[in-house]
Amino acid sequence: MRHRRSALIACLSLGAFMRAGADDLESRVALMARVGFCTSPSFSPDGDRLAFLSNISGSPQVWVVSSQGGWPVQVTALDDPVGGLDWSPEGSRIAISVAPGGGMNSQIHMMAPDGSGMSRITPGGKDNNWLGSFNHDGTLLALASNRDDPAAMDDYLFEVSSGRTTRASKNAGVGVISDVSRDGGRVLVGRQVSRGDSNVFLIDSRTGAETLLTPHKGPGAFGDAVFSPDGRSVYLTTNQDRDMIALGRVTLSGPGAPGPMEVVASRDDAELQEFTLTDDGTTIALMWNVAGRSELGFLDPAARKLTAGPELPAELAGGLEYSRDGRQLAFSASGAASPSDIWILEQHSGALRRITRSPHAGVDLSDLVRPELVRFASFDGLELSGWLYRPRGASGKSPVVLSFHGGPEGQERPGFNSTYQALAAAGIGVLAPNVRGSSGFGKRFVNLDNGAQRADGVRDIKACTDYLIRERVADPKRIGIMGGSYGGYMVMAGLTQYPDLFAAGANLFGVVNFETFFAHTEPWMAAISTVEYGDPNTQQAMLRELSPIHRVDRVRAPTIVLHGANDTNVPVVEAEQVVSSLKQRGVPVEYVLFADEGHGFRKTPNRIRSTVSIVRWFQTHLGGQSPG
Repeated sequence: MRHRRSALIACLSLGAFMRAGADDLESRVALMARVGFCTSPSFSPDGDRLAFLSNISGSPQVWVVSSQGGWPVQVTALDDPVGGLDWSPEGSRIAISVAPGGGMNSQIHMMAPDGSGMSRITPGGKDNNWLGSFNHDGTLLALASNRDDPAAMDDYLFEVSSGRTTRASKNAGVGVISDVSRDGGRVLVGRQVSRGDSNVFLIDSRTGAETLLTPHKGPGAFGDAVFSPDGRSVYLTTNQDRDMIALGRVTLSGPGAPGPMEVVASRDDAELQEFTLTDDGTTIALMWNVAGRSELGFLDPAARKLTAGPELPAELAGGLEYSRDGRQLAFSASGAASPSDIWILEQHSGALRRITRSPHAGVDLSDLVRPELVRFASFDGLELSGWLYRPRGASGKSPVVLSFHGGPEGQERPGFNSTYQALAAAGIGVLAPNVRGSSGFGKRFVNLDNGAQRADGVRDIKACTDYLIRERVADPKRIGIMGGSYGGYMVMAGLTQYPDLFAAGANLFGVVNFETFFAHTEPWMAAISTVEYGDPNTQQAMLRELSPIHRVDRVRAPTIVLHGANDTNVPVVEAEQVVSSLKQRGVPVEYVLFADEGHGFRKTPNRIRSTVSIVRWFQTHLGGQSPG
């Protein structure tokens, strides 16, 4: 009987569920939340197979598939989610990162390509460990860890043959190894000075001598550095002396002596999202971020010739990886109405081949809502933008939820979002804005909310509601607000600063008190956040003024709070303060705590519970309309 009912549900389209009664909310949302994803492709050395991550089994695990497509094979079935992977160039190993309980204390494991012989290569416990990548011949694996200093992510090299781990770089804050020279003598390390400011260092593996490749004044974004095959130059992302991030090159004219930074590929209308080189260095694939959408291009570095790539199969793409012979370029692509899947571009023919097909049982993708990019001015004339999801068939004013991204240096982009789609299916629109401080719009824009300027970012919240009301998109009495992580901060800032604007709120693992955030978050996270938020040792008054918890008595809107018990990024004490304060004041509040999650919800049952809770909350307090 259970199997027959499941089969029946799988045969119904989302449209049928949209027309069903309110009692079917959980069934509708469950279908949306179960839509799978496939991402993070990594080629086998011969290019015949791809390892990738997918949540088809209920949480992100490692799968392997032929690069020609076909039926994928699941090779890990762990209780905890897998956060990253890299297939060794020598072929016999795949390295993975695993997050116990969904927390930040990821551990690195090594296994055979079929999943057998798995062993942990990091100490375990509460240390944070980030997976890097193998060097060119697969003898070394790069990783970052705070095992020696909780306030810093240092860089390490794991020697595969001996199992010995040595520290390659001691960092003040956060650092990651982005490449190792082919002779093993030099290492490139990207270091985050603060959020919004980073550098790249060239380190001699034998002597430890460091050379700064990116001297600059003021905020600057430099990273993703890689050696050219001959080791004579370094390619990296840069916004030195420019607003938008571009591809730069630094020539190494002598033993570690860098030449000046030169820009070799740039666009005035886009930032460089990522890049990758063929093994012989003759072609560089470039993924551009154009107001949130992805565009692919190519650079011949010898001729300095830029060419456009093919039209991508969806709005967003990333995770670029060339096969060793340079004939295939793999990436994942997704869009508002397209779950994330792995694609391969045949470099010579230009043909695109879809490798995976993420399941969407019971969901007719043609029923999903595609957002419109809208632009509007804030209080000071600064142009903001956002992605507007309107319920299908909606006309005139309707309930709308503002949804703020995390970061705060994140960017709202038109990717697949089951919560947005479930809200739209329930007759509730979504405006997902990119307010000041968002990335993707240049160096000036991303730094406009630093420190005391955060108050201007909060004022952008009202500009968003003003737009919705002025354009007659939203019913002024039925506007909600939601967001996760820093987006959760914006929720509580909006509910306290503008209590009359919002009829309901949803705070997902958000910061509400900068004093307790700095006291309880990971020490390395605290260390890099002082420029962005403020220094708790010298700017206590400002941090207190910017913390919504101290104005929580102004909140009148019913608020739902969702948090992971294992969250070490934004510790659960942030949620507890909000819930306790609102209860004391008699404001309707619901608390949803996930015992087996960290910062965000990765397991399918938890994503279903989260989305159902959010949609039901806004349906209750904003109402909805019948799509049609």
